[in-house]
Amino acid sequence: MTPLPLLLLLAALLSAAAPSAVSWRPWPPSAARNTTALLYGASKKYEGSSEFVRLKYHMGPVLTANITVYPIWYGRWRPAQKRIIRDFISSISAAGARRPSVAGWWRTVQQYTDQTGANISRTVLAGPEKTDRFYSHGKSLTRLSVQSVIKSAVAASSRPLPINPRGGVYLLLTSGDVYVQDFCNNVCGFHYFTFPSIVGYTLPYAWVGNSGDLCPGVCAYPFAVPAYIPTLTAVKSPNGDVGVDGMISVIAHEIAEVATNPLVNAWYAGQDPVFPVEIADLCEGIYGTGGGGSYTGQMLNDKDGATYNMHGLRRRFLVQWVWNNLVNYCTGPNALD
Repeated sequence: MTPLPLLLLLAALLSAAAPSAVSWRPWPPSAARNTTALLYGASKKYEGSSEFVRLKYHMGPVLTANITVYPIWYGRWRPAQKRIIRDFISSISAAGARRPSVAGWWRTVQQYTDQTGANISRTVLAGPEKTDRFYSHGKSLTRLSVQSVIKSAVAASSRPLPINPRGGVYLLLTSGDVYVQDFCNNVCGFHYFTFPSIVGYTLPYAWVGNSGDLCPGVCAYPFAVPAYIPTLTAVKSPNGDVGVDGMISVIAHEIAEVATNPLVNAWYAGQDPVFPVEIADLCEGIYGTGGGGSYTGQMLNDKDGATYNMHGLRRRFLVQWVWNNLVNYCTGPNALD
């Protein structure tokens, strides 16, 4: 979870009645400094900065049961786009991929435990899906209406999604013509848990939007670059879809944080659970050895010019690293050291 700028967060709290854990992309120079920046300094890239990072366990549950991801496709999605995302989810715990692999990346997430010493599950499965191609809740969603979309999926009269509070991750994916509250304003995705008053159950969920048309330079970086950093050059996406390839890293970010902090009371840094800094936030923008600041680190380039850092079962992906609490810095399967 990466916090919003303070003014945006206050607005979000007033409109949504609850905080949400969010992931971000490069800040424009004019953006207000947020509480995490004040706590940890100007850089939000912490590779090797073990002296300053204090990730703690706050005794809440983590996802130790087998994890099932339930995609909810909201809006218009092409079959090819769905295949890319499905392939990534199916690769998270698949042992058969070439190294460096997505499964190798997940092993860092799996090392986190609950208060009994039980590890996060090594098994992540792609579960049943729901599709809402008719935008039944409109093309502009608030944080509360995101939960209403999830309610529609689990309460549908035909093939509702299973109710799985122990191991379910309800992944709402909005198409490129859907705007979600604060999207593109340094927010590319968030996770939280549903309210029983809205959904009927407390279920961990995440939202990630397709930024391909709205703000690729913010949420599909480094496959697109922000206009306010003219010296950066975009790299070629591995699956030929800038928006969806950009989503993959945000999806990974949110699933890792849901697993380690599903009710926002488990693994995070900082003193205030309203502003938790989670295991993916600590490595935001780091994709390889040497990453930090504005540098992504050493990535891989294939013969077709595509840039990636790990293999799935059938595809290549670019996924940010996560914080390794055993060695106290960011790690990934493509590390050179």
